[in-house]
Amino acid sequence: MTDDNHTDTSAQTMAELLDAYEKDQRSAIQIGDRIKGTIISIGREHIFVDTGHKLDGVIDRAEFADEEGALQLEVGDTIEAFVMSKKGGEIRLSKAISGIGGLTILQEAHEKAVPIEGKVIEQVKGGYRVEVVKRRAFCPFSQMDLFRAEDQGVHIGKTYLFLITELEEDGRNIILSRRTLLEKEQAEARAAFYDRMEVGAVLEGTVSRIMPYGALVELSDRVEGMVHVSEMSWSRVLSPEDILHMGERVTVKVIGVEDDAKTGRKRISLSMKQAQEDPWSSVLNRFKPGDRLKGTVKRIAEFGVFVEIAPGIEGLVHISEMSYTRRVKKPEDMVAVGDEVDVMIKDISPDSRKVSLSMKEAEGDPWIGIAQRYRPAQVCEGVVEKKERFGYFVRLEPGVTGLLPKSVMAQHHDAAALEKLREGDPVTVTVERVEPDQRKISLAPGDKGADGDWTRFTRSKDAGGSFSSLGDKLQKALDRKKT
Repeated sequence: MTDDNHTDTSAQTMAELLDAYEKDQRSAIQIGDRIKGTIISIGREHIFVDTGHKLDGVIDRAEFADEEGALQLEVGDTIEAFVMSKKGGEIRLSKAISGIGGLTILQEAHEKAVPIEGKVIEQVKGGYRVEVVKRRAFCPFSQMDLFRAEDQGVHIGKTYLFLITELEEDGRNIILSRRTLLEKEQAEARAAFYDRMEVGAVLEGTVSRIMPYGALVELSDRVEGMVHVSEMSWSRVLSPEDILHMGERVTVKVIGVEDDAKTGRKRISLSMKQAQEDPWSSVLNRFKPGDRLKGTVKRIAEFGVFVEIAPGIEGLVHISEMSYTRRVKKPEDMVAVGDEVDVMIKDISPDSRKVSLSMKEAEGDPWIGIAQRYRPAQVCEGVVEKKERFGYFVRLEPGVTGLLPKSVMAQHHDAAALEKLREGDPVTVTVERVEPDQRKISLAPGDKGADGDWTRFTRSKDAGGSFSSLGDKLQKALDRKKT
């Protein structure tokens, strides 16, 4: 290979590199783009900015100076600006076109989609009158914001950046759009956010909308995710409005990200409860069988009630565990949703996320010490609780019921009166037998004599094998003496 050939090859390679460099610069940054840069030098008339690309940016110092010409910026500060042009190995930047300008400036802003600064002057039919570079322009209501404000006068007097969408009649008809810029900024913010976001990330957000089935949470620059009602709390939530309000700051965990084919956006699924510790993971450290505590009735079913003993931890009180003192047919006859009740933990199963509770054990078993309170031959006053074909259940005290058998009642001297008793009627009975282990008390009828004393009827065999009263036996003894 000769030196000439080597020179030609080197020249060709350099040309290709320069061409590739220029193409890279053209594709990397476009006129009208909004970029961030770091100030690397401040001159008398210009500020030089590191744009993050191979070409540095230049912006007029006057754009950042105050009315007295003072500059509040220094080397190392970060600024935002729009790309106006790319010439001579530098990028011309501008905060936005503003001030006084001729038709040429407006045409350049229109053609290159460079934002122009405008002040909203007044509200007119269909939109707003806006002043741009000392000229009157028009912005329709639909193009002023991403969402139409309830108070349309909220924008009057404010200065915004706009894009010129129409420029006709030598600048006498200028149509503006602020919404286009906002949508572009929103899209850029979303793209940057999606690059940072991943499933499992824990983020802060603001409740932006509440619906019957969940809530939207704004995560960043109008990037929203959905928290379904089932993911709001470890506790059971009936309505999102019960625990959330608009504008509230919440901590959420990203549990899913999917592409939405219809909108081209991403659907973000969030969870508030998964951003917190699962209460079941430490349940055995907090509770144990035998603990007595207070809980809140959350749900009522035919077979019992579910009671929350801590946020996210519910246990079941079976209907058979609701009361010693009452015969419970329907749980709602005894408690209502929201009631605070005393319960005792019977069993805990973290794996199946179940807790067995008892209300009756928490209030105490009335059968404890029953043999000391009720002894054979003791006369008591009770209330007919229930009538069955085999006898009457008589309540002696709350939670303690004895049986007055029909076969015993039939031997009473006033059996007809006993038959007429109704549920709820008082009745005098005598304790015949107490069986604490089987929770049984056998009763016999009791009666009041003429002198007001209680007369007990006991089982004694006479010739007919029937029951006799003590008074009858005494009367018979007196009759025998007389004869």
